[in-house]
Amino acid sequence: MPSLPVLPLKDTVVYPQLVSALSVGRPKSLAAVNRALEGSREILTVAQRTPDEEVPGLEDLYPIGSVATINRVEKHDKGAQIIVLGERRVRLLGVAEDSDQLVGEFEELPLLDMGQAGEDKPKVEALLQENSNLSLRIATTMDRENGPQIYQQMVGSIPNPISRMYRIASLASSATLDKEQEALEADTPLELMEILHGVLNMEMQVTELRQQIAEQAGQEIEQQQREHVLRQQKRAIEQALGEAHDDDDIGELKALLDEAKLPEAVQLEVDRELKRLGRMSANAADYQVARAYLELIAELPWHQQTEDQLDLSHASKVLDEDHYGLEDVKERILESLAVMQLNSDAKAPILCLVGPPGVGKTSLGQSIARSMGRKFERLSLGGLHDEAELRGHRRTYIGAMPGRILQGVRRSGVTNPILMLDEIDKLGRDFRGDPSAALMEILDPAQNKEFRDNYLNLPYDLSKVLFITTANTLEGIPRPLLDRMEVLELSGYSDLEKHAIARQYLIPRQQAEAGLSQAQLEISDDALANMIRRYTREAGVRELERVIGRLARKRARQVVDNPDDKATTALVDADGLGQLLGPEKFKSDPGRSSLAAGVAAGLAWTEAGGDVLYVEATLTQKDEKVTLTGHLGQVMQESARAARSYLWSVADKLGIDKDAIENCGVHIHVPAGAVPKDGPSAGVTMATALYSAYTGTAIRDDVAMTGELTLTGLVLPVGGIKEKVLAAHRARLHHVILPKDNEADLAKLPAAVRGELQTTLVSNLDEVLAAAVPK
Repeated sequence: MPSLPVLPLKDTVVYPQLVSALSVGRPKSLAAVNRALEGSREILTVAQRTPDEEVPGLEDLYPIGSVATINRVEKHDKGAQIIVLGERRVRLLGVAEDSDQLVGEFEELPLLDMGQAGEDKPKVEALLQENSNLSLRIATTMDRENGPQIYQQMVGSIPNPISRMYRIASLASSATLDKEQEALEADTPLELMEILHGVLNMEMQVTELRQQIAEQAGQEIEQQQREHVLRQQKRAIEQALGEAHDDDDIGELKALLDEAKLPEAVQLEVDRELKRLGRMSANAADYQVARAYLELIAELPWHQQTEDQLDLSHASKVLDEDHYGLEDVKERILESLAVMQLNSDAKAPILCLVGPPGVGKTSLGQSIARSMGRKFERLSLGGLHDEAELRGHRRTYIGAMPGRILQGVRRSGVTNPILMLDEIDKLGRDFRGDPSAALMEILDPAQNKEFRDNYLNLPYDLSKVLFITTANTLEGIPRPLLDRMEVLELSGYSDLEKHAIARQYLIPRQQAEAGLSQAQLEISDDALANMIRRYTREAGVRELERVIGRLARKRARQVVDNPDDKATTALVDADGLGQLLGPEKFKSDPGRSSLAAGVAAGLAWTEAGGDVLYVEATLTQKDEKVTLTGHLGQVMQESARAARSYLWSVADKLGIDKDAIENCGVHIHVPAGAVPKDGPSAGVTMATALYSAYTGTAIRDDVAMTGELTLTGLVLPVGGIKEKVLAAHRARLHHVILPKDNEADLAKLPAAVRGELQTTLVSNLDEVLAAAVPK
């Protein structure tokens, strides 16, 4: 006996040869849909006698249903919307629960066909014609202008008479679920026609009654509006006699719009809206909508702009005052200012500042605005899913507003502000649209000269706006959008750079916020070094500033509690740091003091900067082959297998017993198992850990490495070198092994870091092992 997953229907019937849209929300129904999608995509649809029953049994379902094919599924938070095509009628024989869904056994029934009419054919054809005429009359009564077209589109275009009657049954608003089910259960064309004839007669009566009620209501509304119409006529007569006066509010609004000196195309639309507003009653629903629209146009800057300060020495001074280091980024900004000084028509670049949190991306945008003398507005895009948030909502929607871009320009009051689009890598995408697609038009200088916000619906020039975007990583940014931007990388800071930043910027700022003088809070170099190493572990300085702020507040409490204390200085040293800040968060550097055989230190890149990643390998029983743990991604798993295969191929050369590889499995683990890890740069680290496990030779405990390993032993270049080397420096790992092709990246490191690290550049695994294995 054939069986399929059952989809119980609460208020509808699926007919053969017709497409139906169904909402699915119950867990067992969703499970049935998923099971159908895994198989033939066929599902058994049966209407429920008792719609309140969440898990219906055989007695709760009608005996006749339809087998349907699932054509499309759109999932959402509350369930799913599915599109199905009815295939054939069936009789339900039994229903059983199978784990989390219902499964039904059935037998197929013949499809109705006009050829089955037999002796009743004349009557069937007459009823068919009568039912079609009734349907057309109903559609025309409901909508005199579009009724015939709607009927033709929904019903008349179906060639099969039986399918046409099924469609009428599904569309008739007066048809109960029982009547719809009767139409499905009809065994002859005559029975189906008679059922539909009764339904359509009732539908015609209901439609005519509704039409009468609507006409009566319309007459009552006209009576209520009579006074309003007479007042409008009176106003028109007064205007014709020259005795009317402009409303004060409208007059003020018109004056503001005149001051704005609008472009010609905008002025034409404004004049039309003003005339429309003047004809409206202040109590009309659209009055406030039209007024808000005109107020937006009046408030938008159309010609106002700030004069750029393009003095390079001034800009350089401002950038240096606000930020330590970042020489490459500052140089690029000064280059842009120089070009703008020589060519006033030059298009400003769209900069994308990429780096871990806390390195100064947002504050750098503020400094650029200060150096150029421009207004600055920040727009956070993190978690934004709706395209209308950027482009605005159409005025037909209740509560419609302009998009964030236009709102930012309005707040700035000028046509050439600096707009910072923060966290552009965290844009979302769902059924409401793709915000990144809207950004492509906004950021493209060739298109944004006539940008059309959905709310404003008028061309607005964004070409004078300087856009700056920020991101933690480039991975979340679509490639077409990334092509429109110039990427400037802001890497993490070394301990020495953090020390300088704290002295020049963070400590004075937190002293001022806590109301302390310089004499009331002094931090020794040792204390500051401990704060950097023991209380924070980050690529930027955001957490460091919080720690300094906490220290300043503790000191402020001491000053207030002891107002008679005449001490002029309050030095915080390394010994007193724990009393004020509590226990150290990080008891030791992430580097291990000694490594056992099978352990190697690798370097990883994360959105928060670089990190030291230890790879542990141990031999296991032969049956396990390669076991990988530690929440590793697909690329890291493949790197581990490639490393094992390469070591087997050169076992004799490296002094590894091949039997140790063939007769033993290996277990590779990367600690911090709750954190997902992936990428090719752990290849050499995994190979080194495996070599150590197979030979029993421990790797040097002061060495860290990174690089992709090929199946022939070559070491390929990887990204994030600066962040990785800084992570090794923080961990006091003084010897770093890098791919030879990454040699150019070493120039980006601070000179002090390069001086304290020994760097070995390698091109194959033999060179890696020569540097990592003790002599």
